[in-house]
Amino acid sequence: MSDAAEIPLLVQRDGPVVRAILNRPARRNAMSTALVEALDALLAGLREDRSARVLVLSGAGGHFCAGLDLNEVGAPAAPEEKLAQQLERNRRTGARFAAIAALPQVVIAQVEGSAFAGGLGLVCAADIALASAEARFAAPEVRRGLVAAQILPWLSHRMGRSEAARLVLQGAPVSAAEAAARGLVHEVLPDAAALAARVEAVIADLRQGAPGALAETKALMTALGGPVPEGYADAGAQAFARCAAGEAEEGIAAFKAKRPPAWAS
Repeated sequence: MSDAAEIPLLVQRDGPVVRAILNRPARRNAMSTALVEALDALLAGLREDRSARVLVLSGAGGHFCAGLDLNEVGAPAAPEEKLAQQLERNRRTGARFAAIAALPQVVIAQVEGSAFAGGLGLVCAADIALASAEARFAAPEVRRGLVAAQILPWLSHRMGRSEAARLVLQGAPVSAAEAAARGLVHEVLPDAAALAARVEAVIADLRQGAPGALAETKALMTALGGPVPEGYADAGAQAFARCAAGEAEEGIAAFKAKRPPAWAS
């Protein structure tokens, strides 16, 4: 495709630095099937690529990622088919976060604008999270009749269980300053330009580390134990699928119509 706007994931390579730009700006980079398939393919390739040392995740158009594309969640289908689709989609989401965390490369999340729902999961799966001051973070799933199934372990791991519980139950956005205070991001920069400069400075620091030592250090961190308990991924997928087949119909319709859902009245 010649038009970059038609490519859901832009991948740029500068020596050992790989930049993956979520590229659906009209949808605040919401994760469509095409986007996540491209991201999964990139992650699979990087797992075996020892010439790459850093992966930077960012979003086009001033936003990081608004989470799952609700147009796909709410697409009409037979009940059995819809349940199967939601189960598979949610399992793959959990596997994606685990794949990011397990990469031998150091992963930096460069966050502007919205980092919501699954986008928040990407932030927490990254090793280093940097944000601009206008960034906003939210786990609004319960407001859509859904559950923050696969991001919850990663939020708890990054923020602590108490702060994660407040975020996923209340569902309201928090500012970048609040996100930093709660441990969700490591540093907040004044604007997009300062954020980009800070990312480059961090990359320069990382390039001072020996490639093998960086990869071995990440492997040791993984060996300390992951954030997702055994059996949780499947339980989370089942919970998400049940909600997607129930209350989410009203929640997504209300979200699209920009009105309160029935349960909020």
